[in-house]
Amino acid sequence: MTTAPQTDPRSADAVPDPATLGAEGNERLTAWTGAALFVGFAVEGYTILDVHWYLTWHIVIGFALLVPVALKIASTTYRFARYYTNSAAYVRKGPPRMLLRIIGPILVLTTLFVLLSGVAIMFAGDYRRPIEGLHKLSFILWFGLTAIHVLAYVWRLPKLMLADVLGRGTARSAAVLRIALVGGAGLAGLGAAFALLPWVRSWIAG
Repeated sequence: MTTAPQTDPRSADAVPDPATLGAEGNERLTAWTGAALFVGFAVEGYTILDVHWYLTWHIVIGFALLVPVALKIASTTYRFARYYTNSAAYVRKGPPRMLLRIIGPILVLTTLFVLLSGVAIMFAGDYRRPIEGLHKLSFILWFGLTAIHVLAYVWRLPKLMLADVLGRGTARSAAVLRIALVGGAGLAGLGAAFALLPWVRSWIAG
């Protein structure tokens, strides 16, 4: 009786392991979304260099980031839930390091607070100044936590994204779906932001 040759799971032609596909796909989706947000927040950060001059773009980009941020929170929350409900594939992947587990929920909350407080400024009326102060303070905390998060994960992004581009480890259709999902979230965010552009300009003029 002959034994079928084993395929190296790291090769482009490897047969995906059904037991790990969900966890692997989730990790890659999170990587693609994280890369998109890295670019988006970098552009948003550039507008802060002269926020009064770039105020329109600062607000528009902030609106555009809401959809990709929601996707990133959904993918990481899903991993969290599957790990703590003892899904075998997610348990094998293991949890993030302790520091990252501690700052993760705080980073989610500060990200939402930075973005939503920016939106709230536009509706705050007489309370605009206090909310602006909270917006700036939350940004400082968010920036520190994000720096730790990026330094911990950025080195992994090229490998995960390249695996999808080359079709390694998961079905090609799943890789295309992940990339399309992230691209769609970005386009949806940009579409909503540009739809609000006339209103943003009117608010700034007022």
